[in-house]
Amino acid sequence: MVIRIFSIMFPIFAVAAAGYAYGRWKRPDMSFANQLNMDVFVPALIFHVLSSESFDFRTHQDLALGGVAVVLGSGLLVWPLVLFARIQAKTFIPPMMFNNAGNMGLPLAVLAFGEAALPAAVVLFVVEGVLHFTLGQYLMDHRAGFLRILKIPMIQATAAGLVFNLAGWSLPQALAVPIEMLGQVAIPLLLFALGVRLVDVDLTDWRLGMLGAVLCPLSGIAAALIVLPLLGLPATQSALLVVFGALPPAVVNYIVAESYDQEPTRVASIVLLGNLLSVVSIPAVLVFVLR
Repeated sequence: MVIRIFSIMFPIFAVAAAGYAYGRWKRPDMSFANQLNMDVFVPALIFHVLSSESFDFRTHQDLALGGVAVVLGSGLLVWPLVLFARIQAKTFIPPMMFNNAGNMGLPLAVLAFGEAALPAAVVLFVVEGVLHFTLGQYLMDHRAGFLRILKIPMIQATAAGLVFNLAGWSLPQALAVPIEMLGQVAIPLLLFALGVRLVDVDLTDWRLGMLGAVLCPLSGIAAALIVLPLLGLPATQSALLVVFGALPPAVVNYIVAESYDQEPTRVASIVLLGNLLSVVSIPAVLVFVLR
């Protein structure tokens, strides 16, 4: 089991570590690469997976509901503590809810459960992304317009992929192959960019960061375990939902906090320590779900 967990985790942290090392060495501006990934490569991956003939939307509906429950449940479970400790809710709650389903969740699912698990991981990634770009924006600014989500390439690719799947359409091979090739860039670039991004995060508020690093996986796992008996998911999807709940905060939380000037240094500490602590928490969860 130890060797199996190591073989799953090492490639993920090796690529992220390569990004961190390169970021320390060259201090690159990754904004263009990140934008390119979110505008081209990730949408291509989503469309390829969802439009595939092997993807059955009906077998993933309950998993999508479970993903919604985990995201919302994570926030609800930590809300009383936020009120008790008098922590800014806008600072602490979003990182607890919106996890690293892209940078870490996608490669982790493939390495732990095989390529067959990629569609389910993409479903959870899409659920987290949609909620982050709607509910997450609303939590930061109640005046945020929900219609802006329709302009996001990831959402457009999701809608197009589902339409193709439900209608039974398929692209000509000459188009399907390059879209698949573009999608294959997404996962390694997500991991590499995560490593680069962590270079600029400081630990000024390490106490709050450590609290968030511990509570994020605990609240997510608890939410998953609460909802699992109600869903009746297949074994692999059940395991994926627990792993989804255990993922650390998404780096996007820091970017959003910075754009809204919502204590970005405190959010940065939560994100950094959460991802560092996942070196311990994720293997522990994998031992639980893979036994």
